[in-house]
Amino acid sequence: MNFWDSSAITPLIVEEKDTPLRYQQTKEFGSMTVWYGTVLEIESALARKHREEKLSFELLRTARASLHALATSWDEVSPGVVVRDRAARLLYTHTLRAADAFQLAAALVVSRETPRGHRFLTGDLRLRDAAEREGFSVD
Repeated sequence: MNFWDSSAITPLIVEEKDTPLRYQQTKEFGSMTVWYGTVLEIESALARKHREEKLSFELLRTARASLHALATSWDEVSPGVVVRDRAARLLYTHTLRAADAFQLAAALVVSRETPRGHRFLTGDLRLRDAAEREGFSVD
């Protein structure tokens, strides 16, 4: 299983310094598993870039279309009590924000709490550290 955090997917939607790496990883790793809230997290990043005038309206429209096209191909971990409870525990174990705790909790639940041998892709250093401490291979 290859779990993709929103910060690893965003460079596939808009040009960022990690874009070449992330495209290579899609070829290398194949399937993508994401958390239920990933689309909204990426929409938030796109809206912020647009507000900050780092993304024109035309590029925003293209990016959103790319996001929704990509979302049809990935596997999505649904929200639920198990994911929420796991995320709450992670908040006390690691220095994470709520959304990042949901990301990591979803990856742990979908890996059946056996992260060894599973990959967690993220551009967020705190989340990367937490995923690694939980036992994921991180990229």
